Amino acid sequence: MFDIVALGELLIDFTYHGRSENGTRLFEQNPGGAPANMLCAASNLGLNTAFIGKVGKDMHGDYLCRVLEEKGVNTGGLIRAEDVFTTLAFVELSETGERNFSFARKPGADTTLCAHEVKRELTQGCKIFHFGSLSLTNEPSRSATIEAVKAAKQAGAIISYDPNYRAPLWNSKEEAAKRMQSVLHFADIVKISDEEIELVTGESSPEAAAAHLFEKGISCVVVTLGSNGAYAAVKGASALVPVPDVPVVDTTGAGDAFWGGFLYQLAVSGLRPNELGEAQLWDFTEFANAVASLCVQKRGGIPAMPTISMVKDFLG
Repeated sequence: MFDIVALGELLIDFTYHGRSENGTRLFEQNPGGAPANMLCAASNLGLNTAFIGKVGKDMHGDYLCRVLEEKGVNTGGLIRAEDVFTTLAFVELSETGERNFSFARKPGADTTLCAHEVKRELTQGCKIFHFGSLSLTNEPSRSATIEAVKAAKQAGAIISYDPNYRAPLWNSKEEAAKRMQSVLHFADIVKISDEEIELVTGESSPEAAAAHLFEKGISCVVVTLGSNGAYAAVKGASALVPVPDVPVVDTTGAGDAFWGGFLYQLAVSGLRPNELGEAQLWDFTEFANAVASLCVQKRGGIPAMPTISMVKDFLG
């Protein structure tokens, strides 16, 4: 039984890393993809994890497979395809560490995952099943995602959803909102960022967003608020937890690190999202903030994920 199984994109983030002697821009090869980032964070903390997705049978796919295995993530559900290329994302960083994306994904391997390629023993053999919204942008990965979520939910897994908006990957903002909202009813626990509140819920505040999502049947809502911390809520209880002030080098993977930390605490607790109270919401979010705070102090997503000992030292 896996603690967490995640389905979605596994890709290369080519992150801006200065200029060459000739003045041309240099990009550093970093493994990435939100579900994979989150799994690596959780695996680093000590959970038993597995990934479902697709990469190309190319140099980048080889590298990504090796990275997951080195991080202790089971790759039995990772498909290696010869007819498509591993998805690439080129990431520019501002002086404050914020990102601007350009994707090579027409199609990328992650969008071509088919329902019949998803291993049922993974969807039906986990405590928590996690998915994001980037696998909903295209077929056949959209149908594969929905079928996998249904199978995991039927098997009794906690369903975790992270709607992750990347404008270049959608035909329009309206389509993105429709697709991202269309799967909310499957989820038991949802993480959204402050930038995605209105897109996903039509509301403008974390409190109103949580209330809206409770009406959809979601038990627990967590809203990341950047430097303002994070808001976690269940019906009848909530916690607004500040984030430590740390030097920010690169925000890539910060939200995924946070969610890996939160789901780690949920898995270890043995509780379901609807059983959480104010004390757990505070403790889980404080821990998750610590994981994210350590992540942003290093470059890249997966390479920056901290270990459990690092988090405990950070929290004192």
